[in-house]
Amino acid sequence: MRYKTPLRNFLAVCALGLSIGYAWAEDPDVLETPAMETELATENLLLDVASAGSRLVAVGQRGHIIYSDNEGQNWTQATVPVSTLITAIHFADEKTGWAVGHGAVVLHTKDGGETWVKQFDGTVANEMVIAQAQNKVTRLEEELDAADEADLSDLEFQLEEAQFALEDAEFDADIGPSKPLLDVWFKDNQVGFVVGAYGFFFKTEDGGETWSNWGARLDNFERFHLNAINQVAGGALFIAGEAGIVHRSTDLGDTWEMLESPYDGSLFGVSGNGNVNEVLLYGLRGHLFYSQDVGESWEQVSSDADQTLMAIAVGDKGRLAVVGNSGVMMLSSNYGETFRTHTRDDRLALLGAKFLSSDKLLLVGEGGVSIVSGISDLN
Repeated sequence: MRYKTPLRNFLAVCALGLSIGYAWAEDPDVLETPAMETELATENLLLDVASAGSRLVAVGQRGHIIYSDNEGQNWTQATVPVSTLITAIHFADEKTGWAVGHGAVVLHTKDGGETWVKQFDGTVANEMVIAQAQNKVTRLEEELDAADEADLSDLEFQLEEAQFALEDAEFDADIGPSKPLLDVWFKDNQVGFVVGAYGFFFKTEDGGETWSNWGARLDNFERFHLNAINQVAGGALFIAGEAGIVHRSTDLGDTWEMLESPYDGSLFGVSGNGNVNEVLLYGLRGHLFYSQDVGESWEQVSSDADQTLMAIAVGDKGRLAVVGNSGVMMLSSNYGETFRTHTRDDRLALLGAKFLSSDKLLLVGEGGVSIVSGISDLN
């Protein structure tokens, strides 16, 4: 089992974009206590923003989910059944969406983000991982009993690894629902995936009513954190994470392959740019990579940014905005081939972005919601 270093405040870690490493259990109360209504929801830490049709929906600390029907000018706080940190949000259509967060919580909405219900959490996730690990140990013990001498050594090694994984899962369950989910993606209103810390990877085929543990489908024995999942134009799905890991699926998530990574540091996001089979990866210390062949090869994008990059907004006609720590904004008008870098005066971490028009950008982050106009002048 990898040693998990406790951190005093994971909120600060999120805001700074560092790798996740902590060991305390999520307080069960926050998974059962509804988010409190507050007028400060638009000013507190927000981690992601998404479109639900013409509506904008943002998520953040203490279970805060807010939505706007006038391009971010006014916001309403949603009804949310948990008060844990919400890390990511995705909508399959203008009404149907999912949000994920600490305690491995999965929330679901059918009304465009106004009200939410809990579908899944870390207690269920831990039980699922233990059951799968136990089944593997039992299967290997049976195979070992019936094995020829030539196969004994290999099976004994596999059994030892499986027992190690089971002990690790049981240890995690004793701590409690301690692992966060970090991103969510749905193909439609039925089939979707969530990813998270220590290799958490789950799939649903019924809109989140039930989930399956897909962690073993990835080449990730070290259980590196899975920080982001996204689809690019052309249909390929990508997962990016800790230690530079990049996985790709060309069959909508049924099978996955690990790609050769351009970087061995943590990657916090992956995105298309609007062109078929073109991909952007971004992460620690301003590292940004561009692929024109669906991840077969990568080219590092030159920039003068050295802050960790946390999110991307994809606009029309090749417009992109990559944002991150210390108020960094990297803007492109040519699909990400080149960027110009700007830094906001407040230097607060930017963790999510959405184009409102070709010239206006909505940002969420350490300081809540803000809107930047005149993007064309900055490019």
